[in-house]
Amino acid sequence: MVLSNKYRDHFIKNISKICKIEGFNKSTWSIDLCYLLKRYNIEHRYCTITIGVHEGYRGNSFYHNILSKDEYRVNKRFKEASKNNIYIENKSVTLREILEHLINGPVIVLTNARLLCCDICKFNKVTSELRKCLPWPITYQGHYIVLCGYDIYSQKVYYRNPTFNDHVCIMPVLHFDQARKSYGTDEDIIFVYK
Repeated sequence: MVLSNKYRDHFIKNISKICKIEGFNKSTWSIDLCYLLKRYNIEHRYCTITIGVHEGYRGNSFYHNILSKDEYRVNKRFKEASKNNIYIENKSVTLREILEHLINGPVIVLTNARLLCCDICKFNKVTSELRKCLPWPITYQGHYIVLCGYDIYSQKVYYRNPTFNDHVCIMPVLHFDQARKSYGTDEDIIFVYK
C-alpha cells in the first residue's frame, strides 16, 4: 500500500524469504515495518509512546503468547534502529499532525481492529453503533491501516485496510482517533514521505 508496484511485486514474490531474513513471521511489530520500509528505501519517521516492548502487556491476552517469542528481537531492533538510520521519536502525535502529513504521503497506523469501521462497506458499523448505546469492554486486536486522505467538511478519514483488497474505507475522525489511541497500540504511527 505504500510500496511502488516494482517493490510490491518483489516483496510479494519473496515474502517468506524476506520475513525470515528480517526475523519475523506472522508477528509483525511497527519496528519491523520500519525495517521493511528502510529495505525498500522508503523515507519515513516512526513515532511511538513506548520504545521497545511495553512491560504492561504481559497480562494482555492479545500479547500474551507473542511477547515470549518476540520481546528480545523487538527490543534489539529498537536499540539498533539509530545505527540503521531508522528515525524513531518517543512521543504522542496529535490528530492534527497526522492529518497535515497526508499532504506529504500516507500514514501507517497501528489501530485496535475492533474499533475500526467503514461508512461505505459497513465493516464493523453495527458494532460501532451498538457500542454508543450499550457500552461494553473492548478487547485489543492489533491491526495496521494506511491512512490516505481526509475530508475536512465531513470530518472523515480515508484509509486502506489490508484485509480488503484495493478498497478505500471511510470512517469518522473521532472513531479513527479512538482506534489509534486504544490501549495496546502504543500510539504507533509511521509517517511515510513520497
